[in-house]
Amino acid sequence: MKLLLIDDHPLVLQGISSIMQFQDDMEVVGTACSAQEGLTLLSESQPDIVIVDLRLAGETGLDFIRQARSIPSVCRFIILSSSSERVDVKQALNEKVDGYILKEAMPDEIVNAVRLVARGRNYIDPALMQNLICQEKDPIDELTPRELEVLDAIASGMSNREIANSLFVTEYTVKKHVSQILDKLKMADRTQAALYAFSRGFGQVSAFCS
Repeated sequence: MKLLLIDDHPLVLQGISSIMQFQDDMEVVGTACSAQEGLTLLSESQPDIVIVDLRLAGETGLDFIRQARSIPSVCRFIILSSSSERVDVKQALNEKVDGYILKEAMPDEIVNAVRLVARGRNYIDPALMQNLICQEKDPIDELTPRELEVLDAIASGMSNREIANSLFVTEYTVKKHVSQILDKLKMADRTQAALYAFSRGFGQVSAFCS
């Protein structure tokens, strides 16, 4: 398979190129330090796979991919990045990249990832998958049974005093529960929490219609 490598760090280009050149089924047909240079090489070399850094000087690897897709080609795109930030991975997935590999990955992991992508599979670094799964956890699951009761009451439009009376606790206790709920749901205020909870099926419709 023919590979095109794009990274604005020469040492990274040299390292990845060396790894690939040792593989009998891989040929590095070009290396580029910028998106513009990469676009030129893409047209000239017609690679099967492009491995591009997420962050290039003045633009991103995703900018390159968007432009590259306007060029007639059947190549697939892999992001090679040092970033494991959820926002970066999400943006890459939204652009439907074929792979996302961390630069800290071992050489054999990078090679195996490239081979998987070449066979039409998608590849996301296992470390990133674990991170995504953990961060996708539903914040509602973080609430205690009592906090869920309070959230349901908030969504129903009840005041702290009304909630306290219905749960047979003090108003101060309710305020503490509300504070914990806002913190766990990362909500700015009670109204935001009420709207969110209502959208998730909490509360009584009649309380909002009265």
